[in-house]
Amino acid sequence: MTDPELDHHLEHALAGDETAFTRVFRAVQPPLLRYLSVIVGSSYAEEIAAEAWVRVARDLQRFRGDAGGFRAWVFTIARHRALDHRRAEARRPPLTDDRALESLPGQSGVAEAVEEIISTEAALRLVAQLPHDQAEAVLLRVVAGLDVARAAQVLGKRPGTVRVLAHRGLRRLGDMVERADAVPLSLVRGVTEAGT
Repeated sequence: MTDPELDHHLEHALAGDETAFTRVFRAVQPPLLRYLSVIVGSSYAEEIAAEAWVRVARDLQRFRGDAGGFRAWVFTIARHRALDHRRAEARRPPLTDDRALESLPGQSGVAEAVEEIISTEAALRLVAQLPHDQAEAVLLRVVAGLDVARAAQVLGKRPGTVRVLAHRGLRRLGDMVERADAVPLSLVRGVTEAGT
């Protein structure tokens, strides 16, 4: 969904239109889940996203801004929930069950959908290997589609710092792919072109 379309639906959602809010949710949720799956792991991404959306729904009437500002606001809320989750996890003893293991996608999907899922998961696994600050900068710039200023707002950093972190992260991803041939180089090239 383009920013003008998101602006339109956001305006109606702010006026109480539930259908418009659903469209806003559907536009923002997929990149939010990809971001959170790297930050807290795929086992907890949906849980953290749900917590963030509860807060968004609760505070929606107080939001002021455009589509880009809304995405930055949602990602900031989700990031704070993720940081709270990580702090809580650090205080708990390690789990002994298999919750940390990722479930495999079902076999009923179409070949193209499966290939896309595998490519996306492979790319997110690579991003997860980056230093944490670089991974967040890459995810916010490329996956969430935030501009440098809004990504800096989410991370609480200066725009120049975010630009450098994203650039270093993308360069490191390219090096990782070339060294390991973990995913097709075209996947990372597409990411680096989108991130510049």
